[in-house]
Amino acid sequence: MLFGVLVRECMLGTPPMAKRTISSRNVQRLLQGAAIAMVALSMAGCANQPKKELTTGSISRTSKPVQSMTASELAQAAEGIGQAYEKNPRDREAGLNYANLLRMTGRNEQALAVMQQVAINHPQDREVLGAYGKAQAAAGQLEQALNTISRAQTPDRPDWKLKSAEGAILDQLGRAQEARLRYREALELRPNEPSVLSNLGMSYLLTKDLRTAETYLKSATGQPGADSSVRQNLALAVGLQGRFQEAETIARQELSGEQAEANVTYLRSMLSQQGAWKQLAKADEANTN
Repeated sequence: MLFGVLVRECMLGTPPMAKRTISSRNVQRLLQGAAIAMVALSMAGCANQPKKELTTGSISRTSKPVQSMTASELAQAAEGIGQAYEKNPRDREAGLNYANLLRMTGRNEQALAVMQQVAINHPQDREVLGAYGKAQAAAGQLEQALNTISRAQTPDRPDWKLKSAEGAILDQLGRAQEARLRYREALELRPNEPSVLSNLGMSYLLTKDLRTAETYLKSATGQPGADSSVRQNLALAVGLQGRFQEAETIARQELSGEQAEANVTYLRSMLSQQGAWKQLAKADEANTN
C-alpha cells in the first residue's frame, strides 16, 4: 500500500510542506491520523488470506493487489465496483468491496453510507459488522464503532481481527492500556500476526515511546505475510527518531519506482520538522504543570 494512501485517507489537518513550522496541535493531529490508519490495517487482515476478497487485500476482477495500486487505479477500481453495487445493493461482497475502496480513496462518509445499507441487509454477519465498525471509525464515529465491533465479537469464537480493530479504536480514544490489552489478546489468537504487531508498535508511537514502537514494528516486518503498509509504519517510527536516510531506505523497499517516490516524498513532508516532537513534548509538559 502506498504510504500516502495509508495515512492521507485518515489524516486530520496535515500541514503543508511550505510551512516552516508545525504547531504541537498539528503534530497531535498527525498522531491521531496514524491511529485512524491503524483501523484500516487492523481490519484488512494480511496477505495470507484468500485473494478473492477485496477486504483481505485484492480485487476479484483484477490480478493486482489493492496495496500496490496508485491513487488513480484505486479510483478506477472504485468506479467499477461501484457500478456492480448500484446494480444490486443487497450484494454482500459488492458492498464490502465498494466501501473498502471508498475508504482507501478518502471518501469516508460515502463508505459509511454503503456499509449502513450492507449491515441492514446482513445484520448478523460478523464480517459485515466488523467492516461497518471500521467505516464508522474512519468517519470519526469512534464510540459507535467500538460498540459495533463489540457486537460483532463472540466470546465462544473470538476473532483476532476484531480484537485488533478494537485496539486501534481505543488508541484513537486515548485509551492506550486498554488498546494494548486487545492487541495482546489478538496475538494470543494469532501469534506473530504482522498487522497486530504493527498496530501494537503504532500504539507506542502514539504515546511518543519511539524505541518500543520501533521494536514491535521491526518484529512485524520480519514476519511472513508482512505487507508494505507495515514497513511504511516502521519507516515513520525510524524517521521520527531523526534517522531519515534509514527511513527512506525502508520506505522504498518492495515498491515500484513511482510508488516508492510517492512514499518518500510524503514521508519527507511528515518528517520535515525535526523539532515537531519536542514541541509536542513541551506542550504536554505545560498542560500537566
